Formats: sequence, structure tokens, C-alpha cells
Amino acid sequence: MVTSLRLAINGYGRIGRCFMRALVERGLHERLQVCAINEPADLDSIVYLTRFDSTHGRFPLAVSSSEGSLSIAGRGIAVTHETAPEAVDWAGLGIDLLVECSGRYGSRPELERFLAAGCPRVLLSQPGNSAEDVDATVVFGINHALLRGDERIVSNASCTTNAVVPILDLLDREIGLERVLLTTLHSVMNDQPLIDGYHHTDLRRTRSAMQSIIPVSTGLARGVERLLPQLAGRVQAKAIRVPTHNVSAIDLVLEVRQEAGVADINRMLCDAAQRNAGLIAYSEDPHASIDFNHDPHSVIVDGGQTRVVGPRLLNLVLWFDNEWGFANRMVDVARHWLKPRD
Repeated sequence: MVTSLRLAINGYGRIGRCFMRALVERGLHERLQVCAINEPADLDSIVYLTRFDSTHGRFPLAVSSSEGSLSIAGRGIAVTHETAPEAVDWAGLGIDLLVECSGRYGSRPELERFLAAGCPRVLLSQPGNSAEDVDATVVFGINHALLRGDERIVSNASCTTNAVVPILDLLDREIGLERVLLTTLHSVMNDQPLIDGYHHTDLRRTRSAMQSIIPVSTGLARGVERLLPQLAGRVQAKAIRVPTHNVSAIDLVLEVRQEAGVADINRMLCDAAQRNAGLIAYSEDPHASIDFNHDPHSVIVDGGQTRVVGPRLLNLVLWFDNEWGFANRMVDVARHWLKPRD
């Protein structure tokens, strides 16, 4: 019999619920058992938003509440409603890993509060504030093999980093990259209001999410350089929020070292998709963003949008489900990190 590992989720919002659902849809929920959830929201709301999801549809298993716990397919999951890491008895839960999905903690001192409260390991659903704040920043398929198993705090980077780094890594190895300019076209997020309001210190984010295309700040360039240090000083990034509920895109402009035509570039990308079938996909169909809702890949290359200008200026369009793809990579990293080492 395979021994189950015990997981807990702190912050049961979009990514926390997607993580839970990814375990179930991939048949991993018995091997990686979520035994506890800490989420300030009330239990009735937790049950309801687990059962029904406007983006990803109905939950595939029976969901209910029982004696203060969330029940999935008859198995109870303890639920607490605390707002501080040390307010939960993580040690008493006997967990192997905490999946931190609240988005509230990014510095080492903040994250170590979970360790002090009894969490043996923390997997973070966002980048650390700096490289030094975590033991490792992982993009599955790029550097996950570097995990030794003795790390305490690991970041799963960002959804956009998971999407773009595999493509940049490939092209830098194949034809060399001189300069990189990324523009992320990202679906709305919960730091934006439905109507104008005093919602954020970034004044653009006080504007209605569903009425405008809104430029916002991004740390993506730092995230890319953290994973691909050979590109340090040669990456710039912009982010624009667009009024769609899910699925995002990256408009990628690259100055490359070797000349290559559209057919050459697409062949490289298509071959990479075949070698990395679970992480990278390739298509030349005339897509719209909704086509990739609930797509588990890290990135889907839109080969029909590949452009080459002059000898060494390349433009690509990449799609990714910023919720579902990222949650699936968190599952992958959790499985690899918890795997016994020789």
C-alpha cells in the first residue's frame, strides 16, 4: 500500500481551490491528501465555491460540510478560519507540506512564521519578495530536478514565469537571445474592483476591471532573470489587464543571435511541445483565449502568430490558463519535492 502524504492549504481562493481540484481531477487526492484548510471565509461559502466554479465548472466529486469540516467524497477536511500563521496548530495536524495560496506572505521572516508554527515545508503560490526569501524558486520542467528534499520554503514562481521561461530557455539554447521584451495580457484579478473604487494604491487598479484595458506594474522581468540568470539585464516586461475572467497571453518580442525564419522557429517550438507534452503545447489553429480555459499546460504556443522581422527580430504569442496551468504545476512541484530521495 502506498503511504499517503498529508497536505494543508492556507488561503482557499482561486489557486487554493484549483490546487484541490487538480489533485482530484488527476486522481492524486488519495496519494496527496489535503487534510486541512485555513481560510478566513465561512464554511458555507467554502463548500459552495468548491462545488460551483464560474470558470472551471462543477466539482467532480460530492462536496458537503460535516461538523465544521469540508467533506469531499465523504472524507473530512479540517477547516480553520485564522488570519495569522501561528494561530493554527499545524504541528498537531501532522502535515508533510503546507501549500500557501493566500498571496499575503513573501518575505523570509513572514514565511518562517509557518515553520515556527509546525509546518515542515511551505510551497508558495507566488514569487518570494527576493531570491533570498526562499530556498528555491522552481519552474517545473526547467529546474525542479535541483530540489534535494531538504528545502523548507519553495516558491512555484508566477503563472506568467511558468509560461514564458520554458520558451525563453529553449530559444536561448537553440538560437541565442540578445534582448527580450514581454507584454503580458492578463485576465482580471481580485486586486481590481468591478466598478471604480478605493481599491488599491496603484491608481490604475482603482478603475473598473470589466470596463477597461488597464496597464499595471509587474515583476516578471526579475522573475525571468531569477530563473535564467544568463539573461540578466536584457529583459524588460509590461503587463496589461484585460476584461476577461480567465486565460492570459504573452506577446513576446525577441532579438535573437542567429537568423531563423518562421518555419524554423515553429519547427523548434513544435518539437519542444512533442518532447514536453504535459508542459508545452503547440497549435496553428485560429484560436481565441477561451479555447484554453482549463488547459493544464504551462504554455501553448500559437504558431499561426509567429512573425519574423528582418534577420533577427522575432515575435511570438503564447497562451496560458493563469489559474489551471499554474495550479497543476504546483501539484507537480509538490509531488517531486515530497518524493523520497536515495
